[in-house]
Amino acid sequence: MIMLISFLAMAITLILPLFLYAFYQTLNLKTPAFTNWPFVGMLPTLLWNVSRIHDFQVQMLKSKGGTVEFLGPWFTKMKAVITADPENVHYIMSKSFDNFVKGDLFREMFQAFGEGIFTTDSIQWKYHRNLLQYLFNRSFESFQEKIIHNKVEKSLIPLLNHVVQQKDSVVDLQDVFNRFTFDNICLIILGQDPNCLSIDFPEVAVEKAFNQAEESIFYRHIVPECVWRLQKWLQIGQEKKMTEACKIFDNFLYDCIASKREELKEKCNKNVDTEKNQHVDLLTALIREEEGERKDSKSGDKFLRDSAFNLFVAGRDTLTSALTWLFYLIATHPLVETNILKEIKENFGQKEKPWILSVDETKKLVYLHGAICEALRLFPPIPFERKEAVKEDILPSGHHVYPNKMILFSLYAMGRFEDTWGKDCMEFKPERWISERGANVYVPSYKFFSFNAGPRTCLGKDSSFIQIKMIAVAILCNYRVILEEGHIPSLSHSIVLFMKNGLKVRIAKR
Repeated sequence: MIMLISFLAMAITLILPLFLYAFYQTLNLKTPAFTNWPFVGMLPTLLWNVSRIHDFQVQMLKSKGGTVEFLGPWFTKMKAVITADPENVHYIMSKSFDNFVKGDLFREMFQAFGEGIFTTDSIQWKYHRNLLQYLFNRSFESFQEKIIHNKVEKSLIPLLNHVVQQKDSVVDLQDVFNRFTFDNICLIILGQDPNCLSIDFPEVAVEKAFNQAEESIFYRHIVPECVWRLQKWLQIGQEKKMTEACKIFDNFLYDCIASKREELKEKCNKNVDTEKNQHVDLLTALIREEEGERKDSKSGDKFLRDSAFNLFVAGRDTLTSALTWLFYLIATHPLVETNILKEIKENFGQKEKPWILSVDETKKLVYLHGAICEALRLFPPIPFERKEAVKEDILPSGHHVYPNKMILFSLYAMGRFEDTWGKDCMEFKPERWISERGANVYVPSYKFFSFNAGPRTCLGKDSSFIQIKMIAVAILCNYRVILEEGHIPSLSHSIVLFMKNGLKVRIAKR
């Protein structure tokens, strides 16, 4: 231990002056640049801009033609290719899919995800994907529709009515969406409602734990590997928070699994009908599949936990982010709001309140679909994606990639490139997604990367659009959402693109 402390002290003595000098020079740069300083590499510039990391990446990538090579301090493994080039995305995600994987370091950095669909490769990933494809059937779609209808009618509308009654009351709409999607995903995956969305806004420990884990994972991406590993060993800083968060949601998930097993066992003993074509939550469906393959069902608790956690992130956080940015953009673009309401009226006339659409009805809303795509383009829920090469390769941009060298896609930057989206790429224009014939325009997934691309394209893409439309219509047809004066949203530091300080709005009856 004494030797370790001595080594760290010596390292700090030698390297700190270089960091300070690099920071001083960075402050005086007129334009952003990934300057490769001796010993410390490009890390000082990255750390100096971490408060605006996404917009900084946009500037850097635009100045370098869409792809940048990043080098960290010489004593670390911080080497990466950062890209927003659609051709690189297409090559990695589709053309040479087998040569690019998540990798072992990815799984360690995303340890909270376990061995789920987001972190696995090869045969294990294919198993997860095939299983979920089988579960996401027509029966599941009907089950999901019923849950959303019920949650909107019995929780969301009453809460917003309560907010309206509190005159001049300001509410954090992102928090409302966070609670709605958490309750919703708990019902869809676990078959139970934690009732986060209620007028007293209760604090739910497991919901906070999910957010903390995601922030800690983001932190692991902006500091040298040796730093977060040391913090993990010493259990300090973000790594201590990560450990505590993991304990909370692991206890929550394992308790749910145990409870669900007991519930199914009791139903079996009482000869209650448990046919697979019934509308059931995903955990029940997973347990049935697991028990059909293995006699010792208890051996599958870890698999169920990992599957559930990955589905939580996919079905809860991404929807919260998408809804938050969509309503911010609508609130700041009155003409778009008018056009959405006009489309709803033209399709459904004077529908009875509370304006909860069916799955089939949502498919008629072409303009709203375009508005959602625009929100996802400008503010993708997952702002970055990462891969690494199995063997040495050369990307279409001409950049060399090697095994264990991180490849980082900036989805946030991809939506802001003129070469892809035109000179008006920074504008919120739902019309860009609508053809002259009035249908939605198809954009290849390697350009519109919000739902991933190639074989890993998101299985829940259609489901996400359906849910967002149902919730958006229910709110827009019943209420006016007014952005609180002076409220300027900022981007959070997380693997999911939330608003750092929430979305502060006033709600008024329409």
